[in-house]
Amino acid sequence: MDESPKGRKCAGMQGLAKEGEEVLDENSDSEALDAGLIAAAQRVEHYEIAGYGSVRTFAELLGEAEAVDLLQQTLSEEKETDEKLTEIAKEANAMAISGSASEALEEVEEPESTQPPKRSLKARSARA
Repeated sequence: MDESPKGRKCAGMQGLAKEGEEVLDENSDSEALDAGLIAAAQRVEHYEIAGYGSVRTFAELLGEAEAVDLLQQTLSEEKETDEKLTEIAKEANAMAISGSASEALEEVEEPESTQPPKRSLKARSARA
C-alpha cells in the first residue's frame, strides 16, 4: 500500500503499560500479583483486538483483500492469546482467592491474648 508501517506512539497503549507497571509496585502476595499482571496483559490484548478489528474492517471497505487476510490472521492470533490468558487467569484468580482465604483463616486461628478477637472469615467475606 506504499505506506510506512511505523506510526505515532499510542497514548492508550502507553497507559495500559503504565497500569501494568503499577501492579508490580503494589505490595501483593505472589498469587494476587500474578492475577493482576494477567489482568493487565488481557487489557492490552483487548486493546489490540479492537485496533486490528477496526483496521481489518477499513481494509474490507477499501477492497484490500490481501490486507484483510493478513489482519484477520493477526486478529485471530490476538484472540487466541486472550483465550489462553483467560484460562491462566481462572487458575491464578482461584489461587489468589484461596491464598487470601487461607491467610484470613490463619489470623482467626492464631488468637493474640492482648488483642481483641479477630473477626471471622464469614465477616471478612461479607465486607469483601
